[in-house]
Amino acid sequence: MLERGAVTVGSLAERFDVSMQTIRRDVDALCEGDMLHRVHGRIELSKEFLNTPFDQRAATNLLGKQAIGSAAASLIPDGSTVFISIGSTPLSVAQALCSRSNLTIITNNLSAAMVLSEEVSNRIILPGGELRLPDRDILGDDVLEFFGRYRADFGVFGVAGIAEDGALLDFHSTEVRARQKIRANSSTSLLVVDQSKFGRPAPALGDNIADMDVTIVDRIPAGPYAPLTHNINGRLLVAEGDST
Repeated sequence: MLERGAVTVGSLAERFDVSMQTIRRDVDALCEGDMLHRVHGRIELSKEFLNTPFDQRAATNLLGKQAIGSAAASLIPDGSTVFISIGSTPLSVAQALCSRSNLTIITNNLSAAMVLSEEVSNRIILPGGELRLPDRDILGDDVLEFFGRYRADFGVFGVAGIAEDGALLDFHSTEVRARQKIRANSSTSLLVVDQSKFGRPAPALGDNIADMDVTIVDRIPAGPYAPLTHNINGRLLVAEGDST
């Protein structure tokens, strides 16, 4: 369900080997919340729990993401080995790394790989698998095995959203597991998030902002999310300064 955004009652009954009546009863209970709703025999995630198209995300808060990219790149010297995850903010980091040389880039983000391929001294390693469009990235169990075969100096990754308690949220469980594998195999983990991610809902849960080695933001979030940044103050890098 989290992977597809919608599923039919019949397919759920077949998958779990139960009657349609049982599935409908369970679905009715689930749809009482805000995450799911029924549409013409299908159960769909509510719009706020669906991701927006990649190109639209990449164009959102462009200046903030560019600042985050530059701040992250300033921590990564020539000759480093770097994991880069999927997402528009990690892509901004890749774009900022174009001034570096002799990097080893290990990524499932094809856009980041193409950007960094312009520097011929770089070594770029990609996983096999099916390219997910229009995001231009690769996900799946093979990607987890892929990231597990390497160690990196830096792991660069973003998230879809951050909850009030600091929980990191994504739209697919495979994205969570890939991020966790990157973090586990990196000497330094760099979480790169612009201010729009604080309070943005997404269904797949994994890790907490407090677990990251460095969190890079464009602006310090206000309101109920401000305490999160106080708790990680020594590991927080603000790319543009406080907006207050």
